[in-house]
Amino acid sequence: MSGTEPLVGLASIRARLAVLVGASVLVAAVLGAVGTDAGLPLWLALPATIALALVVTQWLARGMTTPLRQMTEAAERMARGDYGARITTRGSDEVAALARAFTTMARDLQQAEEHRRRLVATVAHELRTPLSAQRALLENLVDGVTAPSDASLGKALAQSERLSSLVADLLDLSRPDGGVPLSHTRVVVADLVESAVGEASLQSREVTLVTDVQPADLTVTGDRARLAQVTANLLDNAVRHSPSGGTVTVTARGDDDRWSLTVTDEGPGLSPQRAERLFHRFGPGGDEGGGTGLGLAIAGWVADMHGGAIRALTPDEPGARLRMTLPLVPPGPSDSGSWPTATAAQPLRPSPTSTRTEPTMTTPTPPTTTAAEAPPSSLIARWWPERVTTARPDLLLAALGVGIVAAILLPDTAIGLGLLVVLACGGLAIWLASPLRTAPWSWVAAALSLPLAATTVLRDNPGFTFIAVAVAGVLAATSCTDARTLPGIVAAVAAWPFSALRGLPLLDRTIKALARRGRTWSVLRTAIVSLVLLLVFGGLLASADAVLGSWASALVPELSDMVVFRTFTLVFFTGITLTGLYLSINPPHVDGIRGGSARIPTWEWAVPLGVVIAIFVAFIAAQAAAMFGGHDYVLRTTGVTYAESAREGFGQLTVATALVLLLVAGVRAWGRADSDRDRHLMTTMNAILCVLTLVVVASALRRMALYQEAFGYTVLRVSVDLFEIWLGVVVLAVLVSLFTPTRRWLGRTVLVSAALVTIVWSVGNTSAWVAEHNIERWAATGSLDERYLAQLPADAAPAIHESSLPREVKACILHASPTTDASDDGLPGWNVARERAADIRAQYPAPSTCTLSTD
Repeated sequence: MSGTEPLVGLASIRARLAVLVGASVLVAAVLGAVGTDAGLPLWLALPATIALALVVTQWLARGMTTPLRQMTEAAERMARGDYGARITTRGSDEVAALARAFTTMARDLQQAEEHRRRLVATVAHELRTPLSAQRALLENLVDGVTAPSDASLGKALAQSERLSSLVADLLDLSRPDGGVPLSHTRVVVADLVESAVGEASLQSREVTLVTDVQPADLTVTGDRARLAQVTANLLDNAVRHSPSGGTVTVTARGDDDRWSLTVTDEGPGLSPQRAERLFHRFGPGGDEGGGTGLGLAIAGWVADMHGGAIRALTPDEPGARLRMTLPLVPPGPSDSGSWPTATAAQPLRPSPTSTRTEPTMTTPTPPTTTAAEAPPSSLIARWWPERVTTARPDLLLAALGVGIVAAILLPDTAIGLGLLVVLACGGLAIWLASPLRTAPWSWVAAALSLPLAATTVLRDNPGFTFIAVAVAGVLAATSCTDARTLPGIVAAVAAWPFSALRGLPLLDRTIKALARRGRTWSVLRTAIVSLVLLLVFGGLLASADAVLGSWASALVPELSDMVVFRTFTLVFFTGITLTGLYLSINPPHVDGIRGGSARIPTWEWAVPLGVVIAIFVAFIAAQAAAMFGGHDYVLRTTGVTYAESAREGFGQLTVATALVLLLVAGVRAWGRADSDRDRHLMTTMNAILCVLTLVVVASALRRMALYQEAFGYTVLRVSVDLFEIWLGVVVLAVLVSLFTPTRRWLGRTVLVSAALVTIVWSVGNTSAWVAEHNIERWAATGSLDERYLAQLPADAAPAIHESSLPREVKACILHASPTTDASDDGLPGWNVARERAADIRAQYPAPSTCTLSTD
């Protein structure tokens, strides 16, 4: 413990305060007890106790507020332009962390100020040189020292063009702060590079320019003019720094969802310190190369506006190597979901009139911000920007309307027409609020969601309904966010519940807007306050007087459980709809999420992948031996029948199939493949594993078929069959994606296949299918599990009614069904399956005695 700062060793301000309060109370209690035992009068013991407790508190609190006072003084100095203040602290609590962050901020601001001064000096130098030369030339022309000629006028024009170029660079550098949008089109990279090389060759320098674009037809999405400007700036920088007779190489490469442009020269290279701040707006200039360095700063913010980055790499040989990496499709596409295509007739290099706009011609509109919003520079604001910041009372009222409908229709009723109406109202509200509602994917998602939602009135199985509605919710989340990739779909689903937190500022602004609009909110607020006062004072007075209490009991209705249930339903569905509405108007950039850069060396992923492939080969060999050896071979080798062996292995094969998908995804996301040989190895090994997995899927389905022929069909067994089939479809899609230039289609393909399988599983009436096949198996073998048929939901009633079972057996099964005594829930609980089952059951009189057999 330090004498100057006794509590400096505690790592939390809360722990310091707890120790401070505890020590003060302990000192006061001890002194009070000692004074009482000593017989001191209260008027003497109490002031002494308080004084000593304050002394101990003052000593323990020493140093806790010192960093705060230092930061206050430093902030006042920074307001006067002095950024040299530094905060010194030895603690490790929250205040000390704030002090260190303040010191870092002051240091960064000081460096930024120095860089700004350096930039001003550099720009002044660059402006002075052409202005002095131009002035001298014009004076000579005026005095008659130099005769007007094409050469002299050309020199004047060259100096003017240099000034225009410098001013244009400064204007471009200031544009991101003004919020100038990018104009995205489809751009052919080869044309982009060819145009930039043609401009760079006009510099009259003896430098060889080499280009390499792979694939040759690489096409990307971006601002055509800005990409051309970046390419030209990088080439101009490389040409100026290359020695006479040197070579500048431009390389472009495309990946599944990203592309890169690399410019390499043979100049003096970059020091680590200069490379670190090369693309900063107020970083070191490039005076020794004949420029200000503004072109590289412009390249940096253009790459950032496209969702990518640009950096200096460590070259294998002398020289500099600059690489720009961008997504094939920048985040935040237009509502239509498509980009226009750049034609060959359109210039890749912007004309001066189209890009050199005077500052007075445009007035950027400042974004609407409030104190409750996240700062624009925060991580969550970059991933999840709040595009709509104005109050939206219409959305709040729409969500409240859905909640009211749910509170009226759903409580005390079975799943049926009421739930379908609530889902339709909520889905329609979200669809109308989404700016992407006219996109093709929104129509596909809506078309798939309709039969999924219809499960509520078509089927009598709550499990089917829950999964179908969940899949429809995933479709709604992807249509709101325009998610395409698998990580993007997962992020879209996760963003729905997190909208409850992200949308709080907008909800606060909406409530405040309602409070200022008319007398509605005033009346509601008055009613709430009056009700609270009535409950408080009425409860107190009613409990104090028996007569008033009896009157209150007669007047106040009893709060039943149904009222609580309806209130909970109102709040739940209002919240679900409100978060969905916020997600639709303020979708995050879900497809911008990446799993991280590849960092696993080739041999570290290739060897484990080879081990898994070997295991799968061994499994397939065992399956072939069992197939050719027959039932006797399996029984002699394992001691169990083939059907029992199939029962034991289905679950493991399903898990193995799912793990293969995760393994392939992990290798593709984090496996390093620097050369073409490594990339071909990764593709080949993943393809072999996918093919072997498809064989495993076929084996698993065959095992389940044998097991069901031997032991009967159940809804669970058919469900896992469909799940295994869906896994096989996903494996097949992954296999195809290994040989396609992009895999952005994979995410939606997996989602659409999941929705189709769910529709077949739920709307296709799995329960009736199970009942039909069990009855067919009874006709062939004479074995039937009547008790299981009776446990099936009302969906199986038509299949049982139309079967060849004896009438008395049908009567026993139908009347033993769990829906036999289901009460009439009225129109909100109406359901097609239960309605048909009730009509069928009415045709069979209830038997006096029933004995249901089991298989």
